[in-house]
Amino acid sequence: MRRLIHLMLSPSCRLARLIVGEKRVACDPVLAEDARNPMPVFIDLDGTRAEGVWAIVDHLEANYPDNPLAPADDAARRESLRWLDWAMGPFHEQVTQRIVYEKAGQRFTGAPARRTPDMNTIRAGRDELKVALAAIGKAAETRGNLAAREISLGDLAVAAHLSALDYFGEVPWTDFPAASEWYVRMKSRPSFRSILGDKVPGQPPVSHYAELDF
Repeated sequence: MRRLIHLMLSPSCRLARLIVGEKRVACDPVLAEDARNPMPVFIDLDGTRAEGVWAIVDHLEANYPDNPLAPADDAARRESLRWLDWAMGPFHEQVTQRIVYEKAGQRFTGAPARRTPDMNTIRAGRDELKVALAAIGKAAETRGNLAAREISLGDLAVAAHLSALDYFGEVPWTDFPAASEWYVRMKSRPSFRSILGDKVPGQPPVSHYAELDF
């Protein structure tokens, strides 16, 4: 059986889980035993080991060409990859690290050892999140999804981060209806089912986390 070794609240691990789901590749998700090791890791049937989300994307797109996750149109593909880069770079640093990594333990994110959450850091992340949600909503209204009418890697990357934030009820959905409508469509996809079933021991998700509407 294929295996995907991951950390429950790590956005890169969540992105890998979504990609596996969208590619419809049967896979056994396994929680990492040591959060200090690089994650995620995908192990294929023949023993091929892809370490890190970029290696996993490359391996799955090359070896499982059905249900491609990069748009065929050149402009749409560039836009999708721009959103992917933004999600895993600036958004991760300015929002996810400041909120999720402050609230969740190392065991579930791979972040440095747990300390008392810094509320100033969390507030700064919340401010940046509002700016990001406005941009997400505008793109979704314009294109149907973030890069094109069909979903792509960019949508999955952004949704992976928002799902980790939403676990803690940190996304002000009512203030950003366009972003909320887009995310509802994303979380309604079959690839999201395992993520919506996540429950950190002693730190359960907010009540609306697994609901398919807000």
